[in-house]
Amino acid sequence: MIRRLPVALALALLTSACARQERRSDEPPPPDSAPTVVLETSMGRIVMRLDRDKAPRTVDNIVRHLGVRFYDGLTFHRVVPGFIIQTGQSTPDGMDRTTSAPFVPIEADNGLRNTRGTVALARMNAPNTGGVQFYVNLKDNPELDHRSRTPAGWGYTVFGRVTEGMDVVDRIGRVPTGTVMGRPETPLEPVILQRAFIQRADSTAAPPAQ
Repeated sequence: MIRRLPVALALALLTSACARQERRSDEPPPPDSAPTVVLETSMGRIVMRLDRDKAPRTVDNIVRHLGVRFYDGLTFHRVVPGFIIQTGQSTPDGMDRTTSAPFVPIEADNGLRNTRGTVALARMNAPNTGGVQFYVNLKDNPELDHRSRTPAGWGYTVFGRVTEGMDVVDRIGRVPTGTVMGRPETPLEPVILQRAFIQRADSTAAPPAQ
């Protein structure tokens, strides 16, 4: 025998279910596990895919700084032909842009390697001193990989890969360099990172200028 719920009870259950659904729809979406970053440089466009699953703290820090347009107007301040190109520090007039964010704990033991086209976090000599500077490998650089959890063996955290514009990366890697304002390995003509932003999954368009 099928029992029918009283109309009032059925309506109450339906209302409760709708309320739960509404609360779920109001919750913020989970962070993108592989955000796409666009770098618009004075030498062309570079697109990178970040790996939040492998380097969550590193990617979160980079994404936060992209959100406040930290990288806009910086230069590729270090270029070593046949090795890396690096950004995240200097403006074209040689001034350093700083952040109040703390250093990011190293995540170099995540299984990713410093192969050609990968993106990794620059740091000082101590392992947990990476922040906002990152580099792109121009070739396979196994000497930068994690080997052991020791000061000499930690290596550098790889957190993404170039998916478009590797030809632009290579062109930047061939620009003439020298010592500029006391800094070696600096392009003689600034290579400027004009804009850097997260590309939405549903759009290939750049965000409106502010």
